[in-house]
Amino acid sequence: MKSMKKMIGLLIVTCLFQVAAQAQNLPFKDGEKLVFTASYKMSGFLTDLAQVSMETSQVKTSSNTLLHFKCNANTFRKYDFFFKIRDVYESYVSKSSLLPALYKRDINEGSYKKKMKYVYNQRTKTIKSEQVKRRGDGTDWVVNEDFKFSNGAMDVISTLYNVRNLPIENARVGDSKVFKIIFDKEETPITLKYIGKETIDAGNLGQKECHKLQIITNGDFLKAATLWMTADANKVPVKAEFTIPIGSGMLQLDSASGLAN
Repeated sequence: MKSMKKMIGLLIVTCLFQVAAQAQNLPFKDGEKLVFTASYKMSGFLTDLAQVSMETSQVKTSSNTLLHFKCNANTFRKYDFFFKIRDVYESYVSKSSLLPALYKRDINEGSYKKKMKYVYNQRTKTIKSEQVKRRGDGTDWVVNEDFKFSNGAMDVISTLYNVRNLPIENARVGDSKVFKIIFDKEETPITLKYIGKETIDAGNLGQKECHKLQIITNGDFLKAATLWMTADANKVPVKAEFTIPIGSGMLQLDSASGLAN
């Protein structure tokens, strides 16, 4: 079950990196919705296991306007008996800088339940974290902790949308950069390498020319990963493939609506 949790997490965040925000002419807007099918190779065949959706909305506070990114990952009901997943990832970022202000993660995977909240202080580079875990007897316990983060490091959801805002149209084959993702209160370095362009199926968008990117990590769990994003003004993530020690999987776009361009 531990490997299954990692696999689903990778399906969601395979393509997550951190880049410097460039908030002009954003490739996404309030009302965008992307729907994916998550698949995993079982008995030699790719099997569709879950639906992953990503939605963008706008939230106004007394002092700022934030973009709310929400990702839901749900196993298809016919697989719930095997390993039921109902995960929610959320990030609230400044509309002007795309820097995160708040991150929330609500994990429900079989009997495993966990909630995590990060409140960012971008000035002091400090995060106030709150973690809620459930004991075997059904009661919860809360752990509060403050920790520092390095300049530019972000949670997995914020980084995905920052990657879409990267001026990748200017990249040359072989260009690469190291990024940092905050996950479970630790920063993980990931290298993004530009491979070139390829035309692939993009769900309801039809055949689309896409930027192809290789994802390289220093860890032992993720062996290989590749990401495709549309080579247009929307930079929609269309497909992600990964290989881990126990198998391989894929995330494939089914539909995209409410696009900015």
